[in-house]
Amino acid sequence: MRLIVGLGNPGAEYAQTPHNMGFLALDALAARAGIRVTRPEAKSHAGRGEVAGQAVLLAKPQTMMNLSGVAVRMLLEKYGCDPGEMIVLVDDVDLPWGMLRVRQRGSAGTHNGMKSVVQAVGTEFIRIRMGVAPEQIWGELRDYVLRPMGRAERETAQQMAGEAADAVECILKDGVSAAMTRYNRRVSPAEEGPE
Repeated sequence: MRLIVGLGNPGAEYAQTPHNMGFLALDALAARAGIRVTRPEAKSHAGRGEVAGQAVLLAKPQTMMNLSGVAVRMLLEKYGCDPGEMIVLVDDVDLPWGMLRVRQRGSAGTHNGMKSVVQAVGTEFIRIRMGVAPEQIWGELRDYVLRPMGRAERETAQQMAGEAADAVECILKDGVSAAMTRYNRRVSPAEEGPE
């Protein structure tokens, strides 16, 4: 069984914030597959089913973001899953809005939820990073990622969630290398903005 985890913060006040892109993408994947991610399990909401012909457990940790690793470790242990087969869906303030990056392994970067997961299970797991970088300089990044998204951001977020779900299906069908080739793209100088 493959464990697919979306990172976010529980609670209605966080539902439409950039920091909950992991939950939004997992919801998009669950809706396609007809999987209800509602069963309380291992400090998460979880649901079992099939995606791209593979048995999966979809999970949304119900700890706060910076404790996500606790729930992820519990899920891996309960189901005897290998971290290297796990896929984590997560927002990333270092990527422009709408951009995906699929990685087979790596550091946590500046993301507290990823830091918690890496501390709990190591760096050898697949992650799909979804860009939510502010278009202009913000004060505290924490305030930026925890504020409600505007209408244009919500539209981009829904598209990105769908594309992240596509990337999960591609990983399960064709492997992580194929997904990296298909979904990772360079940012053009125009997208990067002025230096």
